[in-house]
Amino acid sequence: MAKNNIDTLVNEWDELSREFNDLEECNRKYIELLEQLHSHQHKCFNEIKHQRYRMNQISASLRQFKNTQSEEEKQKVAELQKNTLKRKAQLHEIEQSLPTKSGRYLRIILGDVNVSILNRNDKVRYKDEYEKFKLILNVIGLLLAFLNLIFNYRALELSYIFLLVWYYCTLTIRESILKVNGSRIKGWWRAHHFISTVAAGVLLVWPQGEHWQLFRNQFMYFNAYISIVQYLQFGYQKGLLYRLKALGERHNMDITIEGFHSWMWRGLSFLLPFLFIGYAFQAYNAWTLYKLAFNPPDAPWHVSVMSGLFTLLFFGNITTTLLVVPEKIRERAKERYRLLSMGKSMKLRKQMKNSMSESDTSAQTSPASSPVTENSTPKTINSQEDDKKDN
Repeated sequence: MAKNNIDTLVNEWDELSREFNDLEECNRKYIELLEQLHSHQHKCFNEIKHQRYRMNQISASLRQFKNTQSEEEKQKVAELQKNTLKRKAQLHEIEQSLPTKSGRYLRIILGDVNVSILNRNDKVRYKDEYEKFKLILNVIGLLLAFLNLIFNYRALELSYIFLLVWYYCTLTIRESILKVNGSRIKGWWRAHHFISTVAAGVLLVWPQGEHWQLFRNQFMYFNAYISIVQYLQFGYQKGLLYRLKALGERHNMDITIEGFHSWMWRGLSFLLPFLFIGYAFQAYNAWTLYKLAFNPPDAPWHVSVMSGLFTLLFFGNITTTLLVVPEKIRERAKERYRLLSMGKSMKLRKQMKNSMSESDTSAQTSPASSPVTENSTPKTINSQEDDKKDN
């Protein structure tokens, strides 16, 4: 019995060894493909550099034909310029499938690590995880803000502020990884999270005292309001982004943001008043902290620093939003005029079509009546000749 069991185990081991040989062969092919992949990536990078170098040479040579008088040459120059723009877009699309070097911030935080995600589905999945992370942390932050309004415990305060530090630090890292992988978040909205990280760090080391107690409840109300507005924004932006991506009007790696962006005008403009209230709250925080820096006396340095950071956040948010809104109003006016002109042109086309159909109808009826006229004319002549004969 024991011998049979040993023989069975030996047979299983032999079978496992054969499977291991298959695994080794699969791994060998995998390593070969990896080497080929790195070779093709290097070749693609070199070809992209070559394409850009030659395009720059052609663009520089085109400048001498700027004042050409020949119509044929003008058409050729315009065609070359159009092809150059098209080729730049094509090269950018190719670059999205190749690994990209990490920025300085990621190299400082993570080291010289390749964070490029080559698979498109994995990129979108990572972006969706980023969106879920923001939504979940906003809900947790809202609950902690309400708890801090109800209970005045230092441990609960520090837990909430530490959560803010960790949240904004993680956001900056994740957004940097998303940017490496093709996300178009840029400008103020990235800087906003870096400034918020610094502000949360200053709050974390702000010692408990009279100045903190005077500002504490106002800060918690502010965070509760901001969490509610951000939750509404993220929910609506996610649905809007999904629809715009389906229509091909937005990029797959575009993400939700705290502020107001140009693409949000369609369906999200109702949130503007709530955003402006939030920005006014930031200005009010800055003003309150500015007064606390002088009264009561002996204010810690955290008060004036936080006043400056809230002022910076207010001006950055309000300026960015005010730059977007007039631009979208002008675009909507242009769109309205364009639709009006399209309506007029469609009306003219309809009138022309009706007139053409009427002319076609008259043209069809005139050949039908002409044989009758031709037939009746001989009859009249013959009848006249008959009358003459009778007379």
